[in-house]
Amino acid sequence: MSKVIVKIKLTNLKDTFLKAAGARKAEPREVEVEALVDTGATRLYLKPTVIKKLGLERTDAVRSRTTNGEVIRNKYEPVRLEVMGRHENFDVVEAPEEVPNLLGQVPLEMLDLVVDSRGQNLAPNPAHRGEQMTEEYSE
Repeated sequence: MSKVIVKIKLTNLKDTFLKAAGARKAEPREVEVEALVDTGATRLYLKPTVIKKLGLERTDAVRSRTTNGEVIRNKYEPVRLEVMGRHENFDVVEAPEEVPNLLGQVPLEMLDLVVDSRGQNLAPNPAHRGEQMTEEYSE
């Protein structure tokens, strides 16, 4: 299977809230970039240059298991992630600059998107008739 690369739009969520509250005059910072869809990755991982363009502030650190062993990665304020007309808010984890931006499994699940290996692209979850849906199970 070849790589699946998608265009993603990222918006600084704090800027959006401040603008709505009248505490920011400028439009929220946003960028459109490509991301590698990586079902082996957990979160949304962005390069430092993308994080800087968005003006995100570091909030914490997370432990990550990589192919080269365990590392500590910086975690940043949340962004609004838009992919294929769907959107949700996600914290950002910093990836090394030489690594592609990564769209991991948790964002895929929340956006209800699946990898279509035959078409080598991202597709709406066919189990939900193409509509974004969450799942919950109760008694």
